[in-house]
Amino acid sequence: MAEAPGSTGANLRLARQARGFSQQQLASMAGVSRQAVSAVESGHSDPSLRVALALAQALGMAVEELFGPGEPAAPVLATSIGPLRGGTDRVALAPVGDRFVALPLRGDTGAGLGFLPAGGLASPASPAAPAVAAGQAAAGTELIAVRPIGPPRPTLLVAGCDPALPLLATPLSLLDPPVAFAWWPCGSGAALRLASQGLVHAAGIHAKGSDGDGQRVPEGAAQVGFTAWREGFALRRELRSSIAGLGAIAKHRLRIVNREPGAEARRLLDAERQRLGLAPEDLAGYDTQAAGHLQVASAVAAGLADAGVASEPAATAYGLAFIPLAEERFSLVIPREHTASREVQALFKVLSSPWLLAQLASLPGYDAASCGDRIS
Repeated sequence: MAEAPGSTGANLRLARQARGFSQQQLASMAGVSRQAVSAVESGHSDPSLRVALALAQALGMAVEELFGPGEPAAPVLATSIGPLRGGTDRVALAPVGDRFVALPLRGDTGAGLGFLPAGGLASPASPAAPAVAAGQAAAGTELIAVRPIGPPRPTLLVAGCDPALPLLATPLSLLDPPVAFAWWPCGSGAALRLASQGLVHAAGIHAKGSDGDGQRVPEGAAQVGFTAWREGFALRRELRSSIAGLGAIAKHRLRIVNREPGAEARRLLDAERQRLGLAPEDLAGYDTQAAGHLQVASAVAAGLADAGVASEPAATAYGLAFIPLAEERFSLVIPREHTASREVQALFKVLSSPWLLAQLASLPGYDAASCGDRIS
């Protein structure tokens, strides 16, 4: 098969970015000009033998590996933080500390306005099975074999429920060298579990010492502010005149959509339910589970439920009525072992980005005044 146009330059660019080098840094290491590196990466010229040897040596690769047609990359062992479907799964692949973490690209994780690029392909029939049996995977995770699609690159991996987190991707991509971004949407409890296992660079939580599932901030972790919002009931707009809160929802047997155990939204619902003396069976739909604020609002807007606890920005985005329950601050918890990593240092830098702050401020119901502030 003929080599794809520009694949030589793409190989060099991916190999450079995977190692965290800028064009100037790689040029200095190889003893060539930055313009030479740029010309090869853009496909405007082919490297001479001297330049090819120097670049390959600087990157710790063979010339054939860097500039040849290439062979499929060998599988790597990765910790999957979500269940696989079976067969061949597309996953995002992020180096976190001294291991790889895989995020199955499925449902809301795998599609935004379109399908997201995969970092590799995972198979359940993997050589990792003996390691799993020996208990080497963290609780609630699975060791799998992933065949990378291109060299893995520095990627900031964040778990949490705030749908504004993907806004971090743009300022991170503009750094030199750039850092990629991957998001695992989940409640505070699941995010803190992943942080305590060292499987994410940052866990998004509601700014308390612990979450509704008893998970606590890991010892020695850093914590920085991100956003603040009001959280409460998102409900169909035509119900706003007759529904004032959870008591009326239960009285009229309106159907709710709930969140997963450990989510702050579920904790708020249960606190309000207990205050009113309501049992779970008094609420139609109590046993349902949605994966995030936007998913709750989407279910209500689609007529699958009449109400659910979500953030005010999510309710506004879907044109729903909103009944506030609490003011919430959302922060990012960073495990101690990742604080000095290149990915986390890049996060600290972009949290003060004027572009990011302007984007957060443009979202109805968001308050970005504490974005980037260190929390004791």
